Formats: sequence, structure tokens, C-alpha cells
Amino acid sequence: MEILRPANLALRFLLEICALLALGYWGFQTGNDNVMMILLGIGTPILTALVWGVFGSPNAIVKLSMPLHICLELIVFGTPAIALYAIGKHQIAWIYGLCVIFNRLFMFVWKQ
Repeated sequence: MEILRPANLALRFLLEICALLALGYWGFQTGNDNVMMILLGIGTPILTALVWGVFGSPNAIVKLSMPLHICLELIVFGTPAIALYAIGKHQIAWIYGLCVIFNRLFMFVWKQ
């Protein structure tokens, strides 16, 4: 059982990386022209990473209250699932979303 706790934290890091990749993929698929594709494909993940790093990560510069932190998690980890679903990657969106939900559930149970 003790090996599952670090594995859950590793999964969390993987989900963060997947979120950025999914948002980048969405941006490149959504943009109408090359400029918008580049702005959305590169800008969206960078903006998300900055917001998460400043407000949501374990070493965040600005500590949020628990309700605000949960709202930020919903946005940061929920938006990629919605973005994937919007561009037609339904199965990947569901798998990612379920992994996020179970990961957060285990983080709550294990007080991570």
C-alpha cells in the first residue's frame, strides 16, 4: 500500500504534463491560420503552466485557500479533457478525465 502513495504523486506529475500537451494539441488543431495555431498551441500551455506554478503547484508562490485551490484544479485539469473532447478525441478525453478524478480522490484520501 505504501508504494501506491508515491505512484499517485508520480501520476499527478504525469497528468500535469498530459494537460499541457493536450492543451497544446488543442491549440494547434483549433487555430484557423498559422499565427493562431502557434499562439494557441504554444501560448495556452505556457499560460496554464505559469498559472499552475504561481497558484496551484506544491511550491506555489501564492498559497490559495482549499476551495480556491480546488477551483483552480478543476480549471487546470478539467480544461484539457474538455479541449480533447472538443476536437474529437473523445476516448482520450474520458480516460484523461477519469485518471484526474481518481488521482485527486486518492490525493484527498491519502492527504497528499
